[in-house]
Formats: sequence, structure tokens, C-alpha cells
Amino acid sequence: MRRALGILGCCLALLLLLPAARSSPHRLRQQPRPGGGLSGSHAAADSACKNRPLDLVFIIDSSRSVRPEEFEKVKIFLSKMIDTLDVGERTTRVAVMNYASTVKVEFPLRTYFDKASMKEAISHIEPLSAGTMTGLAIQTAMDEVFTEEMGTRPATFNIPKVVIIVTDGRPQDQVQDVAASARTAGIEIYAVGVDRADMQSLRIMASEPLDEHVFYVETYGVIEKLTSKFRETFCAVNVCALGTHDCEQVCVSNGGSYLCGCYEGYTLNPDKRTCSALDMCAPGRHECDQLCLSNNGSYVCECYEGYTLNPDKKTCSAMDMCVPGRHDCAQVCLSNDGSYSCDCFEGYTLNPDKKTCSAVDMCAPGRHDCEQVCMRDDLFYTCDCYQGYTLNPDKKTCSRTDVCAPGTHDCEQVCVSNGGSYACDCYEGFTLNPDEKTCSRAITSSLVTTEESCKCEAIAALQDSVTSRLEALSTKLDEVSEKLQAYQGRQQIV
Repeated sequence: MRRALGILGCCLALLLLLPAARSSPHRLRQQPRPGGGLSGSHAAADSACKNRPLDLVFIIDSSRSVRPEEFEKVKIFLSKMIDTLDVGERTTRVAVMNYASTVKVEFPLRTYFDKASMKEAISHIEPLSAGTMTGLAIQTAMDEVFTEEMGTRPATFNIPKVVIIVTDGRPQDQVQDVAASARTAGIEIYAVGVDRADMQSLRIMASEPLDEHVFYVETYGVIEKLTSKFRETFCAVNVCALGTHDCEQVCVSNGGSYLCGCYEGYTLNPDKRTCSALDMCAPGRHECDQLCLSNNGSYVCECYEGYTLNPDKKTCSAMDMCVPGRHDCAQVCLSNDGSYSCDCFEGYTLNPDKKTCSAVDMCAPGRHDCEQVCMRDDLFYTCDCYQGYTLNPDKKTCSRTDVCAPGTHDCEQVCVSNGGSYACDCYEGFTLNPDEKTCSRAITSSLVTTEESCKCEAIAALQDSVTSRLEALSTKLDEVSEKLQAYQGRQQIV
């Protein structure tokens, strides 16, 4: 980018253009824009000497040394610079950064594509008023402004990246390495010093040749005179504006020549003139999490069945397939990474259709833990025991019942346990009655010994004697009772 060559190119282009404009005005075609629009900046007849497209970033110093009225002069300088540029989405894009000890991106390259909006935004910029961290500002430009996300055009477009730094002081951080990194990355740096600016620092920052990239003015009051210098520096023959190119979509002026480019979503064909729509869903071209659907040079993301697109329109999350209305399970739905399976409540089993449930026979072999008898009760069960057994406290196992325990049998005298049952018997001298429960005194056999007979007679005699005595005693007690009653009666009369 040499000024002499630029001026010469401008003049030659004007000489060539004037007769052509008079005889063939239709050759001054306007450059196409996406969607069929036209770039108004190419409509004028003097478009042959407009600046070539740039991605241009102004970095302005607003440290404490810059007085408010001086900062206003800088803003006027920026506005006049914008007036000289061929501003537009397809031509020159402009960003403005403001720095002191911190850095603020006032607006990136993607924000404004018309001069009025840029100048309005510049009029509202306020100084930061502390420090002079020029190195930090350059690094921020590389990291946050010269990115495609922020509006920098792809390298294939061959659009120059340009920085103009305006400062009146000495950097308070290291600028040499970061400026070198910026230049290596293809960023062309112009350094403008005002008043107290350190010239050595300006030269360290700027691109080669230094005499074309380092400028100095005595005060902010005369900084506007640099406008014409930059106008000359950025002027180039705009072959694209002459209407002599054969680019199908985008023409990019390149000195005295031009290059063809394509709109976003298209790629330049091998003939370097025409464009074809990109398959935006080819591997590596999109950032869809699951499905990519190509859409006329662009794409949209979608998700597999059972997933839903997240608000970022790129990634997918598994749906909760078990929310009401999404499944057809009769009882229990189990969500499983975008799908689901059915299950049943306790006491039910899943039918072969894998959706409905049937009640389980809880007393079927292997389903219960009863030792002897399982008794089904709807969806539950209880345990019981065979006759002659009783259920233990664990409600599962059984123990043999003591059928001869008191209160458990109806034998009059003797209970004889027999497995889980019992039989009645009688004491000696008694015999079991036909009801198999009660007993009667046994009839004494006549075939007894003399000794036994004597014993029986003695016992009988004793019993008769005792009985007689008891009867006599009872009679005397009755007499005593009558006398006592008579005596009590007399006492009451007295």
C-alpha cells in the first residue's frame, strides 16, 4: 500500500473513466449484494477512486492526559475519516476501540454498515481517563475484534486488516511483542502520535515502511489534517466499480486488479468467477449436535426422534418420554435416554404387549415365603398352617400345636397327644364313656381276694361312720343356731 502508487492509480483511473462514462454510462454497474440488493456507494461516477475494501479498526487513547476538549477533537477526526471511506457491508467495515488502563470495544466490525450510524455512535463515546495500556488494546483487537464472529471477513476474501492507533503518550505496558504478533497475523498498523507522544513507541508499533505508517501532529487541534493523508493512502483503483469484471457474486478490488468472491454459504468455483452453494452439512462445516439440514447455502439443526432442540439451536437434549401424554404404559413408565419402557406396580406382571399389566398370583410357587399354607388376598397374601400346627410370630413358619395344653381339649380326665391330634383317657378305677371324653367309676369285679374284700369293707365302714358323725354334728349346729336366734330376739325386746 504505497501512497505514490495509489495516487497514480487514481489519476489513471479517472482519465480512463471520463470518456467511458460519457459514451457508455451502462458500464458503471453497481456491485451486487446478497438478496438482490445493491451497494449505493458504487453508484457515483467517481467510484474509480474509492478506497479498496478494508476491515478497519480505530484504537483511540482516552487516558488522563487527553483533556475532554482534545478527546472531542479525536471524535471529530474519526467522523471525518469515516466520511472519506467507502463504508458498507461489502466494502469497508469499521470498528472503534477506546482504551486507557482498560479497553472498551465501542462497536465491532459487524455493527454498522452506514456512515450516519457510525458517526452517531462515535458522538456518544466517553473517555476512560486512566493509564495508557496500548499493548493491551492491540491484544484485545486481535482477540476480540479481528474475528469472524465480530465481523472480520474470512481470509479467502483477501480483505486487508488495518489498525489506526491515536495516542498522545508513552505506553505503560510492553507493546513491542504484541505489535509484532499483530503484524505477523497480517494486521497493518498505523501509529498516530499527538503532542507528547513517544515517537520511539510509535515506531515500535507501526508496520513497515515506517515513513508511510507513522504520523505525528503537534496538537489535537490540527489532527484533522491527517484525514487527507489517509484518504490518499487508502485510495486505489476500484476496478469492481468500473463494471469491467466478470465476477458472478462479489468483486473485491485488489490494487489495479480484482478478485472474485462469493456470498456467505457459497464457494468459488475453479474458474475463479462463478459460485456454487456450499454443502453446509458436510462434516466439519456445521456445529449441529445431531442432524444438519442444508438450506440454500445455509443450514438448520434438528434432533433424532426422542430428542428436542435446545435454545442454542445446535445441541439436543433427550425428551422426558414419560411425561403424561408421551407414552402408552398402563402403570409405570421408565425413561431411557430419549426412549422409554413400561413396567408394573408390585403385585402385577407385564403382559406380552409390553404395555399393559396383569395381577400376579402371589401364592404361585416361588412367589411367597409361607412354610405350609399360602392364602391369597387380592394383591397380597398371608401364611397359615396345617391342622395341629400354629403360626409362629414371624407370620411365615409353623410349629406343632400342643393339643393337650389346658383349654385346648375336652377330655374330662386324661388327654393323650397323638401327633397333631389327641385322645381322651381316664384315671385308674374309671372307664371312658362312649362319648370318648367323659369317665365313670369302674364296676368292681367279684373275683377279688379276701384281703382286698376286707379292705373294701373297712373303707366302707369308715365312710359310714364318718357320715353318721357328720350328720350328728350338723344337727347340733342347727340347735345352737336356733338358741342363738332366740337369745337375740329377747335382747331386742329388753
